[in-house]
Amino acid sequence: MSEQPGPVDPRELRVSDAERTHVVNVLQKAIGHGMLSLDEFTERTDKALAAKTRGELNAVLVDLAGVTHTDAEAPVREKPVELRASFATLKRNGDWTVPRELVIYNRLGSTDLDFSEARIKHGEVRIQLNCGGGSVKLVLPEGASVVHDEVRMTAGSIKDKVGSGGGRPRFVLTGSVTAGSLVIRRPSYLRIGNLLIHSSLRITRAAD
Repeated sequence: MSEQPGPVDPRELRVSDAERTHVVNVLQKAIGHGMLSLDEFTERTDKALAAKTRGELNAVLVDLAGVTHTDAEAPVREKPVELRASFATLKRNGDWTVPRELVIYNRLGSTDLDFSEARIKHGEVRIQLNCGGGSVKLVLPEGASVVHDEVRMTAGSIKDKVGSGGGRPRFVLTGSVTAGSLVIRRPSYLRIGNLLIHSSLRITRAAD
């Protein structure tokens, strides 16, 4: 049996444009206090704007203890919400609130997340996969897009019926799937006359 992937290192979690901008503001404050030269500021700003993970972004601030950016509009980093399915089935559907970041731990289980009727307040939702020997199914809202180029597949399969494009919200998938499957699709409907029966069995009236 293949070795199962270990827990996700927090330093490997992806960062957003808002977080990169926040760090650049911290660097601007540091140069104002004389803690950085102009060349150091330029070099670190370039690294911050190119950073993809928390580890890369934090590296430019590691020796600047005590310097913070207190802009009231600066984003507050939310702790990722963890979902775990071990030899079990985990489902989310209907009217549920979607966090900015999700971490899915799936061991020989099934994780089914239906976002089609969920409350999504963010333009981008990041999902870190840590799946071994199970399945993950994601139902995305109409108009949404998905990026999964950085998901590592080992003896597994991925079926994407949505595609990237520029739709919002955008779902960014990272992590790994070993001896398992990842399915990404749109919601399905059954039309009977002027009624629509959604995949969650909710019934609505079709638009004329």
